[in-house]
Amino acid sequence: MTTSARERHSSAPARMSRDERDELRSDALKMYPAGTFSGIANVIMQLANAPVGRGVVESTVESGSAFKHPIKRARTTITYLAVAAAGTPEDRRAYREAVNTVHRQVRSTAESPVKYHAMDPALQLWVAACLYKGWEDTARLYGRRGDVTEEAYRQGAVMGTTLQMPHEMWPATRAEFQEYWDETVADIEMDDEVRDYLTRLARVENLGPVVSTLFGWFSETMTIGFLPPEFRDLMQMRQSTAQRAFFEAYNAAGRVASRIVPQPVQVFPFRLLLLDVRLRRRLGLPLV
Repeated sequence: MTTSARERHSSAPARMSRDERDELRSDALKMYPAGTFSGIANVIMQLANAPVGRGVVESTVESGSAFKHPIKRARTTITYLAVAAAGTPEDRRAYREAVNTVHRQVRSTAESPVKYHAMDPALQLWVAACLYKGWEDTARLYGRRGDVTEEAYRQGAVMGTTLQMPHEMWPATRAEFQEYWDETVADIEMDDEVRDYLTRLARVENLGPVVSTLFGWFSETMTIGFLPPEFRDLMQMRQSTAQRAFFEAYNAAGRVASRIVPQPVQVFPFRLLLLDVRLRRRLGLPLV
């Protein structure tokens, strides 16, 4: 990240109160189930930032490991998106504290090649920026003209404020967001250990050899297709002709489905996850 970007985003300005953050509404962030398979690509974007990548690879919190508890990790990640985009302030407060119990334990050691702490608002800004960028790319692929609006951009801040990122850290305009994005991407690097971790994740090796053999090509094809070119280069991935054709066919089908399937049906899985969060809260069960 350049000096100007670092000065603007590496330290948190005066924070809004938690109540003010939780009052952020996210109605403008429409959900596109056709973009479900963009998840691993978005994880790659997040972990391309070295402190985030090292934090995940080095984490000793086994309950959050994508390789030791892949189903749980997928559930909690997708639930976070559902809570951030469509949850109530109470849902977001509860999920924030649940995630914080894990994030407080994720910090660098003396042996770590870079310093990090998962509670760092600047790192959470980057993760939120990746989530918003992924949402915007998906909306352009599967949504309707006019879905990507300034209001949707402003509401994108909820991806970070659901955690510890103060609202004031979110770039005020899309132009400022693009400047932050370009400066950060230009400065990121990826080491071999993080790249290997993400390559195995793209091939769903965390789900075991049978699943990886059956669905590894599909997962890798979706991941490469959704990845912006600069991140493909970081991952040293190349899209084959067959993969490009398959990805384009998938997108064509996804666009049709997003227009003919009723919205309540499309968002049902996300609503189900929100109900799961509320039931867990009522029963006193862990959220993550």
